[in-house]
Amino acid sequence: MNKPLRLIIFAKAPLPGLAKTRLIPELGAEGAAQLAGKMLRHTLDQCARAQLGPVELCVTPACDDAYWKNFSLPKGATLSSQGGGDLGKRLLHAASRAAGNGESVLLLGTDCPQLTAEHLKAAASALEKSDAVIYPTRDGGYALLGLNRVEASLFEGISWSTEVVARQTRERVVQCNMRCEWLETLADIDEPADLQFLPKSWREAL
Repeated sequence: MNKPLRLIIFAKAPLPGLAKTRLIPELGAEGAAQLAGKMLRHTLDQCARAQLGPVELCVTPACDDAYWKNFSLPKGATLSSQGGGDLGKRLLHAASRAAGNGESVLLLGTDCPQLTAEHLKAAASALEKSDAVIYPTRDGGYALLGLNRVEASLFEGISWSTEVVARQTRERVVQCNMRCEWLETLADIDEPADLQFLPKSWREAL
């Protein structure tokens, strides 16, 4: 019998000067924040459409921040705080919490508009026969990490925000004797050059 699945979205508040700062030279602080907000809403919408299980938005600043107090979540979605530490520590904390509740987990960010409900369904399907699933991104990171089993080493000592994140994570999965499914490569939106990978209607609205 398959375990229930939880989708945990990691997100920064899409505020000027906080979110998508590497896009500021191209879009300005307000424009970068607006795009971050659009990607956040898109990610929430795709997770809700996939109907795979509970959707949790795990945020920074903490969920008692004024921005999140006024934020409208999709029906059934919940809000949680990322807590402290580097990205690995925060991801491990969220994944371990789901595992402690007997759930499998899909961990994803909000930087990949190419990640759709169909991609999420494919990841969930892959988890039915694998221990882990990864959607790598063109820059060497990953847009999604799905896990049936959580091991601390998958998140510790990873060179976050570099081109080796996905490769290092995959190596750790293998070291943990976990079966890993490597899915199609998608495009994150981090740098001005990445804007070409936005949906056409989004690019036209910039």
